Amino acid sequence: MKRTAFPAIVIVAVLLAVLGSLALAQQDKYTVRVPGGLAFSEFRGYEAWQVVSISQDGPLMAAILANPVMIDAYAAGIPGNPDGAKMAKIHWNPK
Repeated sequence: MKRTAFPAIVIVAVLLAVLGSLALAQQDKYTVRVPGGLAFSEFRGYEAWQVVSISQDGPLMAAILANPVMIDAYAAGIPGNPDGAKMAKIHWNPK
């Protein structure tokens, strides 16, 4: 094997390893479950939900998100929690 081919093979191998680990990490995202509670997979797609409210309590920040079903129900004045309506609250500590 030529010396110039070896670095190219190493670069391709490293690239494949990094992309493979990213794919596995993305799959694991929705396997998280709150002990005795909801699964993260029940809120699939929350990243695109509309922000309803944000708040800050000392250094902690929070955002409340609502899916399109909940936004439409609120806009139509439908009380309660119609089928398919979901909200999520995300907390984080900014650094």
